[in-house]
Amino acid sequence: MMNTDTPQIILASASPRRGELLQQIGIAYEALPVDIDESMQGNEDPEQHVCRLALEKARAGAEKSRTRLPVLGSDTIVLLDGRVLGKPGDKQDAVAMLSSLSGREHQVLSAVAMVQGDKSQCLLSRSKVRFSSLSSGDIEAYWATGEPADKAGAYGIQGLAAQFIERLDGSYSGVMGLPLFETSQLLKEFGVKIAGHE
Repeated sequence: MMNTDTPQIILASASPRRGELLQQIGIAYEALPVDIDESMQGNEDPEQHVCRLALEKARAGAEKSRTRLPVLGSDTIVLLDGRVLGKPGDKQDAVAMLSSLSGREHQVLSAVAMVQGDKSQCLLSRSKVRFSSLSSGDIEAYWATGEPADKAGAYGIQGLAAQFIERLDGSYSGVMGLPLFETSQLLKEFGVKIAGHE
């Protein structure tokens, strides 16, 4: 998918949500999906993990790209009691995740990285999200919509799960998967023009 304008950056992702967020701030991009191993390594902490993945995605996109445009990579994880909740493997996994999030506060770490030539940088957004109490019926009904299947923590804030969220302290776009404040800082750092900025 490519915007009608000449791309300013390469987005190393197939995520329509990340594309929509870039469009929101007027950035023309070319999507270039990449496939990397997202498992944790050794004793890395969640912050190191999410930043490494964002950088690896951006670097993989840079290797794949035939342009010299800056490449943006992003990764988001849900953290509960120090444990990373990734994308659910199946229904049982999603039900367990949503049950553990029910009535509690968790953190969402969203890293955004940019790579161009030898230059690379990663910025991290941290948000706190509080879920309302969910009944087993709520969880079953939500799973049946198909929305939780490919989302970290088994929910998407921009979708039906918005009705479960009592409070958000942090970045809405970060919880969606691309923190726009940090993204715009990186874009400026790499000389990409943003609407509404000098």
